[in-house]
Amino acid sequence: MFDVFEQPWTLVGAAILVLFGVLTFRSIFPEKQRRWQWLLPVLVVGLAFGLDGIVQTDLEKIDAVLDKGVTAVKEQDALAIGSILSDQYSDSFHATKQGLINHFKRVLSEPMIAGHKERGRLVDIKGSKATVVLFTTITFKKNSRIAQNYVSFLMTKTKLTLQRQPDGRWLIGRAEVLELNKQPVNWSHI
Repeated sequence: MFDVFEQPWTLVGAAILVLFGVLTFRSIFPEKQRRWQWLLPVLVVGLAFGLDGIVQTDLEKIDAVLDKGVTAVKEQDALAIGSILSDQYSDSFHATKQGLINHFKRVLSEPMIAGHKERGRLVDIKGSKATVVLFTTITFKKNSRIAQNYVSFLMTKTKLTLQRQPDGRWLIGRAEVLELNKQPVNWSHI
């Protein structure tokens, strides 16, 4: 919550305290007033946004991977999916990364996704591994075979395991579909 590298608001709050400190100092010691004293809170605000912009935390890297994955599924882009999967990828149904990509191409061979909304994500980072539970709603195009034969939307719950690579990137090493429309499922149901 107070990690200055993930968000700038902690240091912006500190800048407000520095401003009050400058105002107090200048009122108590009017003979020591200098114009540069007004720069102190401005410098703290600049530091806040500079640190937030320059330093990318593990959580921000994981969020970027998840956002790229969500966009890739919506656009049905198998190459983009492959770029966020670890070479050691495996899950309960797909033995390899290529197995998942082939499954993805087969299931989503026609354009069928009209929209996507993320309902939430729970992220737990422990060392070089992270577990993410992703809650989404996928809306299908009205003329797609899924919408015509089954449902017009799906609420999904998916558990992803990510691993930090030696170069600092985070990649998905395992993905398990836990629920579709609040019903327990696994990969063999998809």
